[in-house]
Amino acid sequence: MEHNVSLISTLAAGFGLALILGFIAERLKLPALVGYLLAGIAIGPATPGFVADVGIAAQLSEIGVMLLMFGVGLHFSLKDLMAVKRIALPGAVVQMAAATALGMGLAMWWGWPAGQALVFGLTLSCASTVVLLKALESRGTLESMNGRIAVGWLVVEDLATVLILVLLPPLASVLGGNAAPGASADVPLWRTIAETLAQMAAFVVLMLVVGRRVLPWMLWQVARTGSRELFTLMVIAVAIGIAYGASELFHVSFALGAFFAGTVMRESEYSHRAAQESLPLRDSFSVLFFVSVGMLFDPMTLVDQPLHLLGVVAIVMLGKAIAAAALVIVFRYPLNTAMTVSASLAQIGEFSFILAGLGLQLGLLPKAGMNLVLAAALISIALNPVMFAMIAPLQRWVLARSAFARKLEERDDPYAELPQSTDRQFLEGQVVLVGYGRVGRRIADALTERGIPFVVADESRETVEALRKRGLAAVSGDASEPMVLIQAHIANAAMLVVAVPDSMKARQMADTARQLNPGIEIVLRTHGEEESALLRKEQLGTVFYGEEELAKGMSRHVLQRFNADLPEGLSPVAAPAH
Repeated sequence: MEHNVSLISTLAAGFGLALILGFIAERLKLPALVGYLLAGIAIGPATPGFVADVGIAAQLSEIGVMLLMFGVGLHFSLKDLMAVKRIALPGAVVQMAAATALGMGLAMWWGWPAGQALVFGLTLSCASTVVLLKALESRGTLESMNGRIAVGWLVVEDLATVLILVLLPPLASVLGGNAAPGASADVPLWRTIAETLAQMAAFVVLMLVVGRRVLPWMLWQVARTGSRELFTLMVIAVAIGIAYGASELFHVSFALGAFFAGTVMRESEYSHRAAQESLPLRDSFSVLFFVSVGMLFDPMTLVDQPLHLLGVVAIVMLGKAIAAAALVIVFRYPLNTAMTVSASLAQIGEFSFILAGLGLQLGLLPKAGMNLVLAAALISIALNPVMFAMIAPLQRWVLARSAFARKLEERDDPYAELPQSTDRQFLEGQVVLVGYGRVGRRIADALTERGIPFVVADESRETVEALRKRGLAAVSGDASEPMVLIQAHIANAAMLVVAVPDSMKARQMADTARQLNPGIEIVLRTHGEEESALLRKEQLGTVFYGEEELAKGMSRHVLQRFNADLPEGLSPVAAPAH
């Protein structure tokens, strides 16, 4: 009996070949995703041998994008996005305009019509959030200030691209393409734009007003059943269901629908568990995403149009990177932040493929343009880890050889030092608190309640600005740099509290503090047991390890409940109120 097993054969070939080639890539010190892309090329229609179902692979990859963007939302709240809006919003818009202009100019130099050149330039302007997330997560920098800026920048790009995807069909005839199916020439352009903005606004309001109350409540109800299967099913159903509903009801992309679903679910106390439960599926479907991208690629593009491809890759990896770095420096951020953001944007991905496909359908992009976009995506994605690896050595090289770069690093920042009007109590005998995240904020609240003066040092200028508006003493910058601690008056401080879990930077901060203030007391925070043991062995200060402190607190509560003697290290505390 014959069966239609295209789904099974696509999954078997995609996963199997991706595993083999991904393993080989890792052994060759290349990112595994290079192997995934090569697996897609091998089972694609442009190469001989077995050909997987391109349509099914594309739909599976859409699920991967949904789950990955859902994971982004779980880790990146609206508050985080608003914290970097000052640089992410104008930066993304200006950088997209610059990349579009470069791509459009190159295409018109080839002789393409203006409409086709514009769409081609737009496909080169939007980077892949999927690729960025994998790069940041692999380096442990997703939660850093640089990581939040990069992700916020790409979220703004995604929002802008969604608007472009909605507006392109009604504008197709104006740009010299085919009118979209079902499009009416009687509908004015202003009405189309107004309807698009209204739909997007309605979805965002619905998610932020209703979703942030309903989804955490639903997650809590399912968690109360104690069923792990139901909890996982709830997480996946929310991610995919909201993404699909957003697309059908509000014409918002699957990716952004899933992103906002994750954002509102983050309000739940079970958000960490939701992220863990969805991780295996996210990883599996992200593999299929890269495989499906490889299936669309025609390797003959490398032979037929090498110079064209070289120009496109130069725009994606150099033009966008330079434009982004220049914008970040203009906004007075450090060189390291500029290089991180530029490396993040030096690639194109899923939205480029969607935009190119729509352009092809509307007659606004030739088939050659589609192949060039796919080839540039493959090359830029494969080389993106190299761009990240070059950040540290390139920064050292630039600072060693460029007086201008050193000047940029040393230039005045209005938030890099305390105001002259700062009260003396914050300059002598104070606590220097490094990091104003979830842990740092609670420490600051405790100090404030008891009237203990402190100075906050945080990498986020927006955070520092908000603290100063509240009348708190704060300086911006990376506290592993001696000048930041100097500006926080570490030489006269009573205590240094490092509330960020970066052991390497914590060592640098401790060394600086000891040199400037040998008698200072130092308190450090770590995430790992091994890091905690090493820091204690080095006797840098008092070290707090999260799980250890949680165990101590629970043990203390249990022993007090039974009126048992507390062992050394568990000081008595007041019993909790009932």
